Amino acid sequence: MSAADRFSFNHATAKFWDQREAVEACARAGAGIGLWREPLQEMGVEATAKLVQDAGVAVTSLCRGGFFTDPTPEAIADNKRAIEEAAAVGAPTLVLVSGGIPEGGTIDTAREGVRESLAALAPYALDHGVTLAIEPLHPMFASDRCVVTTLAEALDLAAPFAPEAVGVVVDTYHIWWDPQVWQGIARAGAEGRIASFQFADWITPLPAGVLTGRGQLGDGCIDFKRYLTEVNATGFTGPIEVELFNDTLWARPGPEVFAETKTAFENVVS
Repeated sequence: MSAADRFSFNHATAKFWDQREAVEACARAGAGIGLWREPLQEMGVEATAKLVQDAGVAVTSLCRGGFFTDPTPEAIADNKRAIEEAAAVGAPTLVLVSGGIPEGGTIDTAREGVRESLAALAPYALDHGVTLAIEPLHPMFASDRCVVTTLAEALDLAAPFAPEAVGVVVDTYHIWWDPQVWQGIARAGAEGRIASFQFADWITPLPAGVLTGRGQLGDGCIDFKRYLTEVNATGFTGPIEVELFNDTLWARPGPEVFAETKTAFENVVS
């Protein structure tokens, strides 16, 4: 399979596009899709499962679980529901954004909360055939969104659990800056823990809304060909999701964004 044939469109790239239309576009293009819980719940889990099955579209991930640095019973219960949803729609992976520092806590206590939550959820995920994929986020998000910032840290958190239960996300946008990233990718591959591979570019200067500042592929500074080479070298041949949070893209029609993103993907992997 060529790299271009591994394209998966994460629905967040066209956030306000109807889920049904996005799935149908992926079916026509022979692409996979990364789903998000909010549109899935709006349509209904059973209806979404039927939609992707009838369309013959592979669901490559479900976003997102996590936000459990304060592992309350409610947070654990919601993550268990997310695992159930992933299993129902055929998503092999539930992406975890771990969460920021809870009120009155520290980054150390927050990271301990991540460990406790993984221990509570890993057996449930394994029972449902879903891999929990820890996504390290860029350090600028550590205080409010994700206290896990490097692949090495994500792998250390995953280490006590079977790779089928807990893996990691290799997301270029969040880890491109890390001088140890290539060693991290090699380690993730050797441990069988690459559960998701995602592309987004880093543009300079960043827009004012940093969270929604992911650039279209080829518009920034990330060397996608090297990421592809390094991940391929581990033996990972799974889908490559393009996930862009970008206000300018979100304001455009979904079909237009899909076509542009697919072309940009083909350009950077060719």
